[in-house]
Amino acid sequence: MTRTTYYSLFDSPLGEICLEGDGLRLSGLHLAEHRHWRGLDPQWIRHDEPFARVRGQLTEYFAGQRQTFDLELHCAGTPFQQRVWQELCRIPFGTTISYAQLASRIERPTASRAVGHANGRNPVSIIVPCHRVIGADGSLTGYGGGMECKRWLLDWERRVLGEATPRPQKMLPALQGIV
Repeated sequence: MTRTTYYSLFDSPLGEICLEGDGLRLSGLHLAEHRHWRGLDPQWIRHDEPFARVRGQLTEYFAGQRQTFDLELHCAGTPFQQRVWQELCRIPFGTTISYAQLASRIERPTASRAVGHANGRNPVSIIVPCHRVIGADGSLTGYGGGMECKRWLLDWERRVLGEATPRPQKMLPALQGIV
């Protein structure tokens, strides 16, 4: 049985973002310059309504009014990738950790490279905040959407924290459903 894939386009400060999903769950968030983005599949159907909640939460994020996302996701990946993506969701808004720290958090302290690879394959960047992972020396390294976007996202989050009182962070149940 073939599932229908829907998409919606969202204008953001980073340029146009393509949202992809099955009508119930988000399975892709693609920046225009993302290195793993193959472009729109001609079989996909444009339908904005199923993405109303995603679009609303992204609008709030880019307005500095949202620090976590509460969305149903369907992120296909290996069990290792799933574990990495779940841990990414625990990195607080406006903060960064290194790939080595992320590897330690998933109890694989020697797997920094594998963690970096899984991080780069995150299909819903921004929502699963892979941009918050940096090099051990504090340098910005690797981002599927491009280094300029990574720098912008990190600077944006820091500016928001400087202008507003941070809200408490929590692990959202919907993010535990990454499959």
